[in-house]
Amino acid sequence: MIKKELLDILACPKCKGGVRYEEQPESLVCSACALRYPVRDDIPVMLIDEAQKL
Repeated sequence: MIKKELLDILACPKCKGGVRYEEQPESLVCSACALRYPVRDDIPVMLIDEAQKL
């Protein structure tokens, strides 16, 4: 689980917009770009190359 304080400052590296946390699969989602960034061992992987399209 990602702390709210961290989630508040994270932004999509592609569009710089906000992201939301999803539990299954554990990830951060940018609705504007339709990308899902994985979270591994409670660490968000905010790399465009690692993102999956929704």
